[in-house]
Amino acid sequence: MEIYQLQLDNNGLKQAEVVEQKKKFGKNQFAGDSKVGFSRIILDLVKEPMFIMLSISCLLYFLLGETKEGLLMLAAMIFVSTISVYQEVKSSNALVALNQYTQPKIIVIRDGKDQTILSEDLVPGDIFSLEEGNRVPADGILIKSNDLSTNESIITGESLPVDKNPSPGQNQLFQGTTINSGKGYAKVSAIGNQTILGKLGKSISAIETSKTLLQEQIGHFVKIMAGFGFIVFALIFLVNYIHLGNIIQSLLFALTIAMAVIPEEIPVAFSAFMALGAFHMTKLGIISRRPITIENLGAVSMICLDKTGTITENKMKIDSIYDFESDQLEEIKENIPVRSKRVLYYARLASEREPFDAMEKAIVTVYELAVDISGDPTEIKHEYPLGGRPPMMTHVYESAGKRIIAGKGAPERVLMICRLSPADILKIQAVVAGLSANGLRVLGVCSAGFNGTRFPEQQDDFHWHFEGLIALYDPPRKDIKKEFDLWYLAGISIKLITGDFKETAIYISKQVGLRHHEHALTGDQIMQMTPEELQKACRETTVFARMFPEAKLRIIDSLKLNGEIVAMLGDGVNDGPALKSANIGIAMGGKGTEIAREASDLILTDDRLDKVTEAIRQGRKIYSNLKKAIRYIISIHVPIIVTASLPLLLGWRFPNIFTPIHVIFLELIMGPTCSIFYEREPVETNIMHEVPRARTQSMFTRKELFGSLFQGLIIASGILSLYYYYISRNAPIEYVRTIVFTTFIISNVFLTFVNRSFKDNFFKTIRYKNALVPYTLGISLLFIASVCFIPFIQNLFQLSQIHLNDFVLCVVVSLAVTMWFEIYKSFWPKDLHSPIVSLVD
Repeated sequence: MEIYQLQLDNNGLKQAEVVEQKKKFGKNQFAGDSKVGFSRIILDLVKEPMFIMLSISCLLYFLLGETKEGLLMLAAMIFVSTISVYQEVKSSNALVALNQYTQPKIIVIRDGKDQTILSEDLVPGDIFSLEEGNRVPADGILIKSNDLSTNESIITGESLPVDKNPSPGQNQLFQGTTINSGKGYAKVSAIGNQTILGKLGKSISAIETSKTLLQEQIGHFVKIMAGFGFIVFALIFLVNYIHLGNIIQSLLFALTIAMAVIPEEIPVAFSAFMALGAFHMTKLGIISRRPITIENLGAVSMICLDKTGTITENKMKIDSIYDFESDQLEEIKENIPVRSKRVLYYARLASEREPFDAMEKAIVTVYELAVDISGDPTEIKHEYPLGGRPPMMTHVYESAGKRIIAGKGAPERVLMICRLSPADILKIQAVVAGLSANGLRVLGVCSAGFNGTRFPEQQDDFHWHFEGLIALYDPPRKDIKKEFDLWYLAGISIKLITGDFKETAIYISKQVGLRHHEHALTGDQIMQMTPEELQKACRETTVFARMFPEAKLRIIDSLKLNGEIVAMLGDGVNDGPALKSANIGIAMGGKGTEIAREASDLILTDDRLDKVTEAIRQGRKIYSNLKKAIRYIISIHVPIIVTASLPLLLGWRFPNIFTPIHVIFLELIMGPTCSIFYEREPVETNIMHEVPRARTQSMFTRKELFGSLFQGLIIASGILSLYYYYISRNAPIEYVRTIVFTTFIISNVFLTFVNRSFKDNFFKTIRYKNALVPYTLGISLLFIASVCFIPFIQNLFQLSQIHLNDFVLCVVVSLAVTMWFEIYKSFWPKDLHSPIVSLVD
């Protein structure tokens, strides 16, 4: 079918020319799109409160003449900074790698062959192809086209489509604009900052920087702790100054408590979890375009799906053809001659020359087998692109001085414009209803003649003759019912939003196991409802049919107003607004349009719905592990704060057992634990059997926060008991400090493993697969051994060697103040009213 192919007699650039152009023009990127540089990471680091406090402490040591301590603090600063830079670089590299997945891919012609490349690798002179739904990747000159129009609102602000063709004055394409219809080839004329978009200073790839709810909650918590730290800092400074009368020494001890209070690990953990979590998901075929939105995955309570290409395979086949002239409904089977050739003929003429839509491809497949194409018209004189509500499209041909006009579209639209008697309309509507009730998608086909010189402005204005109907079948995806059952088990509701007839939508819903599918609303009904009526309808209705972009958007917005966290799945251009509005927009990466991908938050690389289940599981895992990390941070900070402040306020013999050196090395143990160890924790077995969390709720419930504080206070009580016990026995300060420091480190190790789950006990969590477990244990034991047995380390930290019996006592106390939670988890399951819960009820 050569007349229907969009051919291009051009071999494109040669590889040597591509290399030369890259050297000359660079990559197709905006100057502002480069990744965060090393200097920026360092600048952000030195502005951190913890770095500032470390610098002040280091300076104070040197002012006091304690050179050894000053050098040790300087080494600690370098070590802490190295870890922070490593974490930032790792997160940054994860985001850069992620960007490689999320970049649009372009088909170019090089060395006479089609090649798929990233849009950033385009160079001037490249020839690239475009079709409906694509984003134009660079400025270009159109050299071949078929019914091409663009949306140039990002450049001009005007949303009306602009027709394009190879003629001078109408052949310019601009980066960032969208292909509204048709297909074509263009030659790159400018890239990057040299494009019109680049000169206007707009970047369509810029990621929104607005903070999410969870970010705001974490920021608010850190600010509260920082404010509390400032108050405690002032109090400790004042008390120390009254006791010591030395400003610098008092300032040093006050900085110790300030460092203990500020939980600077929390923002670091949040960034690391989101960036690394998003990167790990790409390996599962789930690409996150904005990692920060992953937090919403764990809260998804509603999934909305389009039918075609999401719950069905989007592999259309013609099931039957209804010929109006003979009033015959013909079932189409392989290798059986097609009698309804007239209907098929006009359906083919009303399709694109080179179809990319699944329905048109199905029509072409049967047409080529059934019809003699030697006498087909070769040139489209005029075209009316798919439009209107319900939609329809028209092609006008001229052959041997005769005009042939073919149209196809939604049956109700075609019936509305054709000259038919009321009886005929009722008869055809009955056929449509019967086909739709069997899950078939129905198209109306019509034809017209025209002898005038000026074509009508609207395609409806031709004198149309109804030809018949084409019914297509799109089978549901395999195992989709299994995925729906898993979503329901996870407490997630499902809505079907489709452009098909109500009967088709209800039939498919029943096939795939969608609950409460008996009733359906149409797009027109949705648009006529008040906001209050629509919110109620969205709560009570599962199936929405004959939908269009505006109606889909209203449904998504209403569901959000109902308090739902909405994930929208789609693949078409008309899904774009709804995908953008949803809390999580999920696009099909294989068969989906670029507009759908760019409007989405997640892209499924192979269009499998089980990836949606996996995405939600991973989102819940990331959120759950982040909570574990933050609860661990809260629990372990409490004993540091209490141990550093309470003895001073109570007037104990050794009021300042810790110095900034000891606190910063305790932080060195906690930082990697919370942001690395917990990030690698596996998914808990029951995580997909829980109802979704409410996104508006705080990071922690009152009970959860109290539980973490209670854990910390129990650890503090054990450490303070040993502290007081050895003071009362007149042990020297170095010995007491060693006891306290050792107990703290051992308690930290036990707490790390206790907090792997707040429901399952140790005998279950020990089976969790985390590759970092041996490293965490090994490094902790090495650190404990160094503190206890290496004189050089002991001198640096102002510690001393302790007796074996005292070391055993440290281990026993550490075990007691942490492992009580294991007994609690074993004897008071989550669904029972426990003693701790009763304290806060």
